Amino acid sequence: MILAVAALGIAGFTMVKAGPSTQNKRSITTIAVADTAQKTPIKLDELPPAVKTTLTTDPVKQWTPTEAFYVKSGSTGYYEITVKKDTQTQVIKLDKDGKIVQ
Repeated sequence: MILAVAALGIAGFTMVKAGPSTQNKRSITTIAVADTAQKTPIKLDELPPAVKTTLTTDPVKQWTPTEAFYVKSGSTGYYEITVKKDTQTQVIKLDKDGKIVQ
C-alpha cells in the first residue's frame, strides 16, 4: 500500500513537471522620449530676486553657487544652479519664485 501511494506521488510529480509552462508571460515595451529641454547659461547676478533669496536661506546658504542655467522644457521653465561646498557639488532646481522644482 505504501509503495502504491509513493508510486502515484512520483508519477503525479513527473506529470506536473512534464506539462507545458503555465507561467504568465509579460511583454516589455520601451518608449523613447526625446529630451526637448533647452538649457541656456545665465550669470549668477542675473538670477531673479526670489531665486537669489532662496540661495541665501538655510540650508542652501552653506553652499556656494558656481554656475546657473535656465532650463525650458515645453511650457515650463526653471533655474538649474550648481552649488559647491568643500569637495561636494550639488544641483538645485528652482522656479522663478525661488521654490524647489522636483
